Amino acid sequence: MNVLLLSMPDSFEHMPSVVIRMPNGALTSLAGNLDAHHHVAVADLILVQKQVRETVERLVRDTEPDIVGLSVMTFQRKTAKKIIDLVRHLRPQVKVVVGGYDPSLAPDGYTDNETGKVDFIVRGEGEITFRELLRAIEDESGYDHIKGLSYRSGDRFYHNPERNVSTLESTEIRPPNRKARVLSGYSILGRQVDVIETSRGCTFDCSFCSIIEMRGRNFHAYSFDRVIADIQDAYDNGARALFIVDDNISLNVKRLEALCQAIIDAGLNKIDYTVQAMTSSIANHGDTLAPLMRQAGFRYVFLGIENILEDDLQFLRASSKNTKREDGKKAGNATIKAIEYIHKNGMYVIGGLIVGNPDDTRESIEANLEFARRYVDWPYIQHPTPYPRTPMTKDFRERGLIINENLEDYDGTTAVVKTEHMSAEDAEFMRWQAERWMKVRFMPVAFRHEPWFIIKNAPKMFADTFRGSTWKNFLGWEDEREAFKRYRAIRKIERAYI
Repeated sequence: MNVLLLSMPDSFEHMPSVVIRMPNGALTSLAGNLDAHHHVAVADLILVQKQVRETVERLVRDTEPDIVGLSVMTFQRKTAKKIIDLVRHLRPQVKVVVGGYDPSLAPDGYTDNETGKVDFIVRGEGEITFRELLRAIEDESGYDHIKGLSYRSGDRFYHNPERNVSTLESTEIRPPNRKARVLSGYSILGRQVDVIETSRGCTFDCSFCSIIEMRGRNFHAYSFDRVIADIQDAYDNGARALFIVDDNISLNVKRLEALCQAIIDAGLNKIDYTVQAMTSSIANHGDTLAPLMRQAGFRYVFLGIENILEDDLQFLRASSKNTKREDGKKAGNATIKAIEYIHKNGMYVIGGLIVGNPDDTRESIEANLEFARRYVDWPYIQHPTPYPRTPMTKDFRERGLIINENLEDYDGTTAVVKTEHMSAEDAEFMRWQAERWMKVRFMPVAFRHEPWFIIKNAPKMFADTFRGSTWKNFLGWEDEREAFKRYRAIRKIERAYI
């Protein structure tokens, strides 16, 4: 069968598109886990945000798909349904499959009989379920035996039992197939970038996290032989930068240290790595861990700081993973110590913070923004977002703080909840106003790393960061609220991908 796999064009608003365009690793993993006789094409529509319709039309015409699969996050649902409508118009007989966080946690959003009609929903990990689905379609053997699958029969949807998460110890989940990609242009600061995973899962229970709701609290890892082979494959396919997408790679510090050494021993430390990590792991083991990370080629560390105030950390259920320990006892917040280790070893901090929590005031938000100005290299500041089935969503709904039910706005940088003391718009304005200048401050750092890229693209980066602003704002002749209004209007237009 001919299979076309699509990721959505909707993107998070943290970095200009000229700076970063990351592939969807789930799609290449699906492609690598289908039986070899299928013809698979993978297209990340984030690469063609201004030509989505034309690209989908061309891909459907060229690949003549029997199956179209879409990977969807919550804020991408509206776009996904428009793409499904387009695909069905172009090829009425096609079977449509959706998967990812949003269909897994909110399948009812895809079971309607009107706009965006879907045939199958792959819930949770998709590799084995999708492989079994294609076999069932070919064999005409029915679908009720496939765990993790929801399927349409007539006008009804049937939901099969959940599939247990894979332990990743066997070869049941095969390596990704990067050669299935039919679009190009993945990059970070001018370098071709790819994604790898070395483990899946997390044992913490952060209130904002969809991962726990989708797969439970667990942690499973691939063998180092597989990981090193995957890194080599990404390198052989042109990648000179890699983002490690593990849910919580620093959960097992000894394993992370061993992985760093394996990368060094394999000579793959010539690649620039970006990784997500907990502050506690870095702070409590930084003497040995941080130097190894840098030697292995790690350059950017996304730190899940979440918030610097204990009350907010309690709401986010993120206190324990941000706690420094001394002699086996709690010794305060781990964030500053973790940042010190990262900077001392020549790496940079992407600071993940969440502001606009239920009890936040202007002062508490400003405290977090000031911390980011002082300590982080690149801000990744978000607003709490009520994604399906997370504990955070239940809390916000019970307190009546959700003010926006438009899912396309659930992108993390649009405030869709108010606090007990502030409007959502005021919280978003504070973040937007401060974050722009933090990004400008990072330009000299980026210049030292990639000087020619910055020289060439600095005007585009500046224009993207400050879109909505005019010379009047910089001179203080116009209230920045006016620039903020223009920025929001621009973002609304940008979200209309199809």
